[in-house]
Amino acid sequence: MSGNYVPLYRKYRPQTLDKLVGQEHIKKTLTSAIELGKIAHAYLFTGPRGTGKTSTARILAKSLNCKNGPTIHPCGECESCLDITNSIPIDVIEIDAASNRKVEDTQNILEKIQYVPVHGKYKIYIIDEVHMLTNHAFNALLKTLEEPPENVIFILATTEVHKVLDTIKSRCQRFDFRRITTDDIVKHLRYISDEEKINISDDALLAIAKNSAGGMRDSISLLDQLSILGMSKQVTAEDVNAILGRISFDVLNKLSSKIISASPNEAIEILNEIYNAGNEPLQILTNLSEYFKNLLVAKNCRKELLYELTGLNEPQLEELLKQKDLLETQQVVFLLDRITYYIKEIKLASNQRLWLEVSMIDLANMSENTKILDLQNRLKALEAGGGYVKSGINAINIKESPAPAAPAVTRPAPVPPVDKQEQQAVTPKVSPAEDVFTPPPISKKVSGNDISALWQALLSNIKSPSTKALLHLASPVKIAADGVIITFKNDKLVSQINDTNKKQMVVEAANTMFNQADTKVTIRLPKPEDAEIQKNSASSPVSAGMEAADDIKPDTGQNNEKQKDDVELENKLIIQTEEPSKIEPKQETSGEKNKERMETDQEKMVLDLFDGKYIE
Repeated sequence: MSGNYVPLYRKYRPQTLDKLVGQEHIKKTLTSAIELGKIAHAYLFTGPRGTGKTSTARILAKSLNCKNGPTIHPCGECESCLDITNSIPIDVIEIDAASNRKVEDTQNILEKIQYVPVHGKYKIYIIDEVHMLTNHAFNALLKTLEEPPENVIFILATTEVHKVLDTIKSRCQRFDFRRITTDDIVKHLRYISDEEKINISDDALLAIAKNSAGGMRDSISLLDQLSILGMSKQVTAEDVNAILGRISFDVLNKLSSKIISASPNEAIEILNEIYNAGNEPLQILTNLSEYFKNLLVAKNCRKELLYELTGLNEPQLEELLKQKDLLETQQVVFLLDRITYYIKEIKLASNQRLWLEVSMIDLANMSENTKILDLQNRLKALEAGGGYVKSGINAINIKESPAPAAPAVTRPAPVPPVDKQEQQAVTPKVSPAEDVFTPPPISKKVSGNDISALWQALLSNIKSPSTKALLHLASPVKIAADGVIITFKNDKLVSQINDTNKKQMVVEAANTMFNQADTKVTIRLPKPEDAEIQKNSASSPVSAGMEAADDIKPDTGQNNEKQKDDVELENKLIIQTEEPSKIEPKQETSGEKNKERMETDQEKMVLDLFDGKYIE
């Protein structure tokens, strides 16, 4: 009796295009091609497994080789149709490329394509999993695909079209099979269940469809497995979960509630019950991640879409919606991220249960610490220089407040400067029970008009010593959030900064300074109007280790001497940072080698930074 049993996925395989489920765009195109007689010599069917690629290839072969064909309604009774139904390789030859992937196998096929068909009009080759062919096999097939004999048609099927050579794809008509929707799968499963007298609930069919990831064949195979249970009682969603090794919604709901309420002890107890029931650690975390994914969907989607996106029934959705206001979206995303991390760890761990318990304790202790309101209040407390009372999910209500949504913030009253003893007397004391965090002193903000202070603040954010040394020779014209302008007197230095990663370091320093991204930084030669801009600033820019411009007397030779030193220093920086191969050493006399040099502080700094030497 068992030898005559036909699996449901074979028994209910579609035999005509109108019976194909969920691929309306493909049915319409192939129907029009057959009716108009526009038959291509090569087709490429691609898409996920179980979506109907091979079945469509057989239907197309039947439609073309039927005695009434080409027709969109093959009779299914002629010799050609029966040969295809029974997989008899006479005119329609099915080849598994996974086991016939060598160039010799391809050559054997090409040697036989010259033979005329026996029963039908065409000799059709269906090559399944064509991406498994080697490059040599593809190249052997290439010429024949381009110009096959008049009565030969190739139908290539693959789940990984990106592995097929572009030269092959360009010679085929490509049809992309989509994942079948959950609704279409459920309707087809209900049809099969009614035909086979399988007693199964709609929730169970929905659970089957959700598990198949858009593949009809997998859904029908699982229904076939569950059909045995349907002989004595109705098959439920719990039966589907048991077959799949999945944890029920109610258990996951209890476990997630303990995580949300930050109750690690109770979460561990429920976890032990789940583990002792025979569920593997990896499966437990996978199911838990799916539960929180559904919770994330419930928080961010319309209720009309929840049934399709989550696969839950009405009572289950009601329980899920009760939790959606207990966590913020970013908290759910954070929990999902942590679960994913522990899934990776468990896959590599020798003691998986240990990591499972660690993950549960971790998850049940972090949700209260990640609320945006909590972080905002901490930031406000830091900016105000006051204390902070935590406002997490399980925070203790220390004081009754008319506005419970806003956590209490302790702000010290302003007092005049006093000595330490007086300071202790006037500083408000906070009880340890109030869980108060006292931030460090806040530094004084730099004035927006003080370009000298802004320039020093920008330089402090430069990490590279060599870049900072070059910038000491620059003059800032503008330092603001909407743009930074820096000038050099030497055009070589301008080019050197702009053409290397040194400019990016300045951009990153400005981003850090203004707490933004992609600050516009301009590095150029000075312009006449720059002097007026600098004059209007609160103070003129002063380079580190150099005297202010206002301190230099214009009537003496000191100013000219300093400009000369700057030019020499710039030239040394340019030479020192060039590639060594481009520097031609100058021959020195023994007297010059022994000559003592008078080094300024800036020259010493440059030599130390670049580990350099003098080049006359």
